[in-house]
Amino acid sequence: MPCDDRISRRQMLKRLAAGAPVALLVTVFPKLAFGVDRKPGEKRPLYAYAVDVSRCIGCCACMRACRSENDVPAGYFRTWVERFRVRGNGEVQVDVAATDDFVFKATPAEDVVKAFFVPKLCNHCEKSVCSQVCPVGASYESPEGVVLVDKKHCVGCGYCVQACPYGTRFIDPVSHTAGKCTLCYHRITRGELPACVLACPKGARMFGDLHDPKSHLSIFLRQRRYRVLKPEMGTHPKCYYTDLDLEVI
Repeated sequence: MPCDDRISRRQMLKRLAAGAPVALLVTVFPKLAFGVDRKPGEKRPLYAYAVDVSRCIGCCACMRACRSENDVPAGYFRTWVERFRVRGNGEVQVDVAATDDFVFKATPAEDVVKAFFVPKLCNHCEKSVCSQVCPVGASYESPEGVVLVDKKHCVGCGYCVQACPYGTRFIDPVSHTAGKCTLCYHRITRGELPACVLACPKGARMFGDLHDPKSHLSIFLRQRRYRVLKPEMGTHPKCYYTDLDLEVI
C-alpha cells in the first residue's frame, strides 16, 4: 500500500525521465530450477494463468490455500475473489471476502438480476510496469515469464505498488518489502501446481505452459474465447479470463 512519506509515482517517473541520478544495486537473481536439464534449443516454459468465471462459486478455498502456502500476513492478499451483483437499474455492487474466515457476508441485495465471482491475482504481464519503475531492479521477470521480487534487494519504496494497474502488490508489514502473487514459484519449479489451482474445487483456476500446445491451459485457450483485464494499458497480461463481462467490471 502507498506510503505517505514517499514521493508519488508521477514525481518518480518525472525524475527518471529527466535523467535524475538513481541509486542502483547489483541484483543477483535466485538460481532457477527450470532449464538445468533441458535439451539444447528446447524452449523454456512460458507460464500463464486462466480463470473460468463461470465455474467460480466464491468458496474462497484459493485464498485460504494461498495464505497457508505463502504465509501471507493477515489483512493482505496475494489473490482474492470479488463478488459482483448487478441490480435491475444497472447499479453494480462489489464486495470482497476480506475477513479472516474468507466468507462473503450474507448482505441483502434486492432486485439482483445477475451475480458472479471474479478471482484476482498478479497478471504477470509481459510488459510489467511494476518492474519498469523499480529503482533497484528488485522486481524482475523470470525466464519462464513469472514476475517476481528479489526481497534481498527490495527497499520497500512502494513504487511498484503504485504502478501496478491491477492493484495486486502490497508492502509486507513484516519484511517491509513488496509482496505479490508469484504463481507459487517454489512449487511450479518442482513441477507442482500453484496452491490456489490445486485447492479450487471447481477447476475455475488453471495454470500451464503456453509453449506446450498439449498443456491443459493451451488447449483451454484454443477452445474458448478469453479476455484480459485492462487491455488498454498495453501491459500484455498473461492472466486470461473466460465468461468475463467487462462491461460490468
